[in-house]
Amino acid sequence: MSAREAILGRLKAAPARPGPPLPSWTPPTYPDKTARFRQMAEASHAEIHDVTAADWPARLATILGNRGVRSLMVAPGTARGDALMRAAADGVPLPPLVAYDRAVEELKDALVHQVDAGLTGTLGGIAETGTLILWPTAQEPRLLSLLPPLHIAVLEEDTLHDTLAAAVRDGGWAAGMPTNALLISGPSKTSDIEQTLAYGVHGPKELIILLVKKEGE
Repeated sequence: MSAREAILGRLKAAPARPGPPLPSWTPPTYPDKTARFRQMAEASHAEIHDVTAADWPARLATILGNRGVRSLMVAPGTARGDALMRAAADGVPLPPLVAYDRAVEELKDALVHQVDAGLTGTLGGIAETGTLILWPTAQEPRLLSLLPPLHIAVLEEDTLHDTLAAAVRDGGWAAGMPTNALLISGPSKTSDIEQTLAYGVHGPKELIILLVKKEGE
């Protein structure tokens, strides 16, 4: 008998022992999910603006005007993209809107070199970590939040969840998910071996969250 066979024989002959009990874990809950989300998102260098369902296009126009943003890419056929296009047609002083309405091969140069900002909706947010949840679609693809140097995300306050586990449970994620499910905590960041943090190396340098407040607040 070889040494290998002897070792495997002893392992197979050893009596089975129960493993250690798993530690109990209760997911955290936050009495004020909005306050927790704001605290954690701002700690990750996101910028949050409280808006309403009625005024967010005008507020966005002011924010972008103050920053000197020259162009904004939006997704036609989505609630947020169509709302901005209507606002621009009604005279809201938004920067020129660029439609993400063609194949990526035709839009690549605009995405990489010309567009200053991209706007997306969100599926929700995670209060525990200040994280946005995005489920990209063919109309509003992942690149819209990945390539422009400024990402603007519209988040409904009533879609905030305490934790990722709560979002998965409440949203029925087990029944089906998209090809890409994005969890975004602040702008893109990375660090080198000396732990020097840099923003925008692999994605947007800035993240602006328009937090649409609940009705009556």
